[in-house]
Amino acid sequence: MNINGRVLYQLFKYSIYALLTINVFLFFGEEWLATRLEFPDGVAARDFFMAYAATIDTAAWIILLLMFELETYVLEDRQFTRAVTWSLHSLRAICYLFIVSAFYGYVTDAVFVYQTAPLAGVTDLCALVAQDWSYATTFGEYVELTAANCASFSNLDTFFRFDGVTAVVDHPGLVDIQFLAWVDVVNAGVWLLVVLVLEVDVRLQERNLFEGLALYLSTIAKIVLYSTLALALVAWFVKSDFVDWWDALLWLIAFVFIEMNVIEWRQESHDAVA
Repeated sequence: MNINGRVLYQLFKYSIYALLTINVFLFFGEEWLATRLEFPDGVAARDFFMAYAATIDTAAWIILLLMFELETYVLEDRQFTRAVTWSLHSLRAICYLFIVSAFYGYVTDAVFVYQTAPLAGVTDLCALVAQDWSYATTFGEYVELTAANCASFSNLDTFFRFDGVTAVVDHPGLVDIQFLAWVDVVNAGVWLLVVLVLEVDVRLQERNLFEGLALYLSTIAKIVLYSTLALALVAWFVKSDFVDWWDALLWLIAFVFIEMNVIEWRQESHDAVA
């Protein structure tokens, strides 16, 4: 059985989309564990987007990605009826609402990791064993301190606790956590700009106006934005944050496919005019 290159391309593309969907559950698992420590009395409605920012963000982005896939590849121009167009735009608007809310969650998470204080009277993590304390191994991840692991986390003698949470970290660990928190904020903000540029591209392409200066400015903007996202990926890789750098890599690949869809759509429009 022969499978042509086009079929393989589509299989690879949709396998990336499937892997991104799996990441929703990975992020939920991480955040659910973190909320047990950060919100011991349960997550209040006002804290929901802070507690589950990555899960909500990823789920909304997947739906948005599928909307772009439909609009730039699956649906043909003749299929864009009033009802279809209204449905796509309405669903995208809802996704943007959740994405912006998740961005707010990332900002509040970043603020939270600066709300720390020195843990007075403790120079050895093992002194905290059996007191329900945990160690912050990275941003949003905690491990309960036990007699078996307490000596393995840090050999320093000064620690910081997070406000309202029975979790500690040493100074180098705190700096890393604060850095990763801002990587999340920058990454989320840049993705909002990427999708804004892509929305403009799609609207212009629908009117056959994605040419000349508009195309040039879009290309320059995307070079800057995608380069920034690549730097975030490198930061997560260097800090050994597997889920985040793996997710970032998949999203970059996924939006390469969307960009390819727009290029192909634009070429088809040129061919139809010729």
